[in-house]
Parts: sequence; C-alpha cells; structure tokens
Amino acid sequence: MDKMQKPGIKTALLVGALLTAPLLGVLFLASELVDLPFSPYDVFDRLTRELPGSVVTFGIDAMIGALLFLGSDISEGAKTAERAIAVIQFLIGGTGAGVLYFWFVRDANRRRTLVTGATVGASAGLFMAVLSIGIGGSTVNSALVVLWLVAVFSLWGAAHGAVYVHLKSRRVQAEYPDTPARSDTLITRRQFVVKVGAAAAVITVASTGLGALLSNAGRREIEAELQTSLADQSLDASQKLLPNANDVVIAAPGTRPEYTPLKDFYSVSIRTRPTVIDGATWTLPITGLVANPAALTISDIRDKFEPISHLVTLSCISGRIGTDLISTTRWTGVSIQDILDFVEPSENARYLDIGSADGFHEIVDLDLIRSDDRIMLCYAWDDRPLPIEHGFPLRIWIPDRFGMKQPRWIDSIEVTEVYRPGFWVQRGWDEIAQVQATSVIDTVAADSMYTSGGQTFIPVGGIAFAGAREISKVEVRINKGPWQEARLRKPLSGTTWVIWRYDWPFSPGDHVFEVRCAEGDGTPQIEKERGNRPSGARGVHSKRVRV
Repeated sequence: MDKMQKPGIKTALLVGALLTAPLLGVLFLASELVDLPFSPYDVFDRLTRELPGSVVTFGIDAMIGALLFLGSDISEGAKTAERAIAVIQFLIGGTGAGVLYFWFVRDANRRRTLVTGATVGASAGLFMAVLSIGIGGSTVNSALVVLWLVAVFSLWGAAHGAVYVHLKSRRVQAEYPDTPARSDTLITRRQFVVKVGAAAAVITVASTGLGALLSNAGRREIEAELQTSLADQSLDASQKLLPNANDVVIAAPGTRPEYTPLKDFYSVSIRTRPTVIDGATWTLPITGLVANPAALTISDIRDKFEPISHLVTLSCISGRIGTDLISTTRWTGVSIQDILDFVEPSENARYLDIGSADGFHEIVDLDLIRSDDRIMLCYAWDDRPLPIEHGFPLRIWIPDRFGMKQPRWIDSIEVTEVYRPGFWVQRGWDEIAQVQATSVIDTVAADSMYTSGGQTFIPVGGIAFAGAREISKVEVRINKGPWQEARLRKPLSGTTWVIWRYDWPFSPGDHVFEVRCAEGDGTPQIEKERGNRPSGARGVHSKRVRV
C-alpha cells in the first residue's frame, strides 16, 4: 500500500493559485456577460472605503509616484493599476485560502472532503455576495447574486477537496479507477499538478478573453445609446468654433489640446469600474428641509429648467505639479439656484448633502450656491450626455474647486441643517479644496525652431490655471536667469486654463526652463513647493532639456 502524506506547502501554494485563476476568469466573464459581480473589484472597493484615510492616501500617493517614475499617463495608468492590484490581491487571498484548507483538512474520504471544500467555498461565496450587494457591485437581482456567488465559490472549494484527495497519496490513479493498476494508468503527483494547471489555464484564458471582448462591445453599445439623443448636436472639438478661434497667439507645438477630447478627459474614481445607471428608470429624490420634495427624472431636469453652459477646466487634487489630471470641455446643465427655487428650502436649511450611486457623498453650503448661479447640476459634456465614466446621468460643478468636491452619478440630494464631512474630507483632504494657481511647461519644441530677424527661436509653451480666479500673467526663465513674460492666448472662458507661449532665443546646450503665473488680480502663484496632500500641489514647474 502506498504511504499517505499531506501535500507540502509549495504544492498547496501552486494548487491554490491554479484553482483561483480560473475562478477569476469565470467571475470576470459573468460580470461582462450579465453584469454579475466581479468579486476582486468589490473587495478592493470595500477596502478603500473602510481603511483609514491615511492608508488610502498613502496608497494613492505611492501609486501616482510610481506612475510618474514610469512616465505613464496618470489617469489611465491609475485605473489600470487599481484593477491590477484588485486582481492580484484576490489571487493572493484565494491562494492563501487554499493553503489553509490543505493545512487543516485531515479527512482522506473523498465524499466528506468534497463536502467540506464545497461548504467552505459556499461560505466564502455568501460573504462575497453580502459584500457585493452592500457596495452596489451589480445591477442583477440580489437573490441571483447570492445564488451565483455561492454556487461558483462552492465549485471552487469542492475543486480544492478533489485535488487534495488525489494528491494525498504519492501516486494517483488516472481516469478509470477500476482499471488494474499498470504503469501507463498511473500518473505522478507532478504530472497531475501539470494536468490541473493546463485545465486551469484553458478556463482562465478562455473566460477572460471572452469577457474582455464582451466588455469592449458592451461599452461601445451603451455609449452609442447614450449619445443618440443628442447626436445631431454633437461636433468634434476640431469642428467647434471656439470663442478664441481668431486669437493671434498660437499654442507652441506640443502643447496639450486647448479643448480636451472626451476620450482623453481624465477620470479618477473611488471604484475600480465606472458606475452604470439606467437613465430610463433613474430619478433624483430631493428631500429634507424643503416645502416641495421632488423626484426628478433626467427629462424633468433637462426640460423644466433653463439650461446653462460653461467652458470649464477641471483638475484633480491628487495631481502633482505638471500633472495630466486636468482637462477642459463644455458643461451643460441647470443652475442649482433654479432647483432650490423649485423645492423651496426652509429657513433653517444650510446644506445640500449629495449622495452618489458609487458610495461617494459631498456637502455643499447653500450660501455658496446662492452666491454663484454658475454652480450647476450637469447632464451634458461637449453637447452630449455625460459619458458613463464621468457621471451619467448627473454630476455637479462648483467653480474654483478641485474634482474631489464634484460628485458624479448623483442619486440623491438631502437639504439639511446638519454638516457632514464629504467622502475625502473624512479621509484627511482639505475641506474647501480650492484650486491652487499653477503653471506648467508642456513643450520645448526644438523641432519647430524658426528664424526671424537673424535670430533663431524655439517655441516654449504650456498651460496656467487658477480656477475661477483667471490668469493675468505667465513668466518663464531659463537657467535661473531673469523672468521673461510669455504671451497669453485668450482663454476659452473665465473658468478655463490659459495657453501661454514664449519664443526663446535659441542657444545650444543643457537648459532648465521654469514657469510661474499670477492670478487675474495680480496675486502671484506661490512658488514654495508643497505636495498634493491635503490641499493640492503647488510650486514652480520646471523642465530640463538638451537642445
């Protein structure tokens, strides 16, 4: 009789990983096929909500620092990194659970071991279902979510039990256990693990690949449906007649686009995936201290109130000096002053407590709203319905504030006299989050040098932004020399960035370019360097170039 022995830790680690990988693939396929939960994202999203703010912000800073070091696009790179972390975290957790199972199980009876594995898996599935339902990780009926996750995790647990039974002996009889034992019907433990790995790889690759195809197709279909209603009004940014189209100052080659294409607009979210809302059934309840509580549909908001539009630059408080977490487009919506007139807040009302479908919330002072009729509930960008990842069907815009104060996917508004710190304020970020005046060098266009009056020049350019406080001056200096005033292109509006240009008299060698700006009233940009937490980065942006 073969001597019986428990699989070693290395084997347990390998099997745990091999069985968790196809679980990931199947969960991903189901999430893209019928919008069932993808548990790795739900776990990650819950952790980011529950962990102390200092831990979350440390993670954000570390991730942005790594992306800057690698030279990656921060907006897209951050989202990819979050998703990769979520998947790796889940894979490690699943592998660890498999190791624990192999460590504690003692029964070699096949049936009892399968039942034990399935029971442990079902418990994990139930936990995942409760977590997913609590975080809103799926639009599917809650009962179906529970059934699905309990079933798939039960199979995952039972698979651990089945593999354990086979691996506990030194040799494993192959497909037909009743066949007389011969050398060609028995496989070694190593061979068995290889077979398990091959099967796991096939399931993982097939399910993940199909899920990715469904994800891309579904995304395009949803976006097309959202844009149909205003398709006849939609123009590409290059076709728009912008307010400064005839300005004599032309951006230096290599300067970022003055009007951001929607596909390039930065996006930072507290969730690993955009929140998808059915606009046909969505309503906005406005409750609390109001004479006329309301439940407005998106059609009500578009049709019953006078629309307003503003060209707006939005920036992220997490961005470092020179960040790409800043973009510009046209915002269209309704002034919240009109909404307040409709619901009639009581005399003791002081705040709007705005909730979002992704779990985000923010507080807005009614006095601020009454002082600025530009503050809007926005339902369109670039004359199109809000893109899914940017808050469809409704988000808010507050001039002169970082994006952390601008909730997306709004699904409730309560008028209240009670102050409740917003999502990021609770996690240690600035309560006001006013945009910091900043200026950035985008380009030293050495390949666009030109000669004029016997002198060779190289265009240097970039952006300057101070929220709603505008920009009056931008200055550039080279190699710590004197500050030289740049030319400013007329801004798209009083709430957008300014494109600046300086034509530098060329001299060969290594050079350090620096830039600074002043606000509309002449207030100089603060040059002393400061990190992004908790109130936004500031300091002088520089670029080292050899020409």
